[in-house]
Amino acid sequence: MRWLVDGYNVIRCDPGLAAHEGESLEAGRDALCRLLADAARTSGDQFTIVFDGARGGGVTFAGRGVRILFSRAPERADHVLARLAGAGVAVVTNDRELRQTIARTGAVAVSADEFVARIFAPPGPGRSEDDEEDLSRGPKKGNPHRLSKKARAATRALNRLRHRPKRSP
Repeated sequence: MRWLVDGYNVIRCDPGLAAHEGESLEAGRDALCRLLADAARTSGDQFTIVFDGARGGGVTFAGRGVRILFSRAPERADHVLARLAGAGVAVVTNDRELRQTIARTGAVAVSADEFVARIFAPPGPGRSEDDEEDLSRGPKKGNPHRLSKKARAATRALNRLRHRPKRSP
């Protein structure tokens, strides 16, 4: 699966990553890159981290499966994420407006809080979709015990991030 990650949004929703950012923006970015490189190695997924760029934009790589993209001024990271979103992509952000835009593209919107919780979750047996807590907001039609279609898609995407045993050569 391809993941698009709102870099500073994710860093600022986790106290550990935010502490690194307190040292410097670069330290915060490096901590997030290391975390996602581990996730890419265990899940086989591809991560693109998008940051607001002050250096004129550009792309760099932070290990296998992790790409860093800086937006070009005056474009913001949110606009880059919306432009890259599409079917088969999961976008990680807490920005409500961006999540609504992403949903219209056919991409799966995942909150940064849920994403960080899953990345830092200890390895363990998987839970089924029915065991997940209700991620939906507000009243909805249909079966009240079943997550909404969007919430189920987000849960499936997050379930890919479970720690998997390393393959032997």
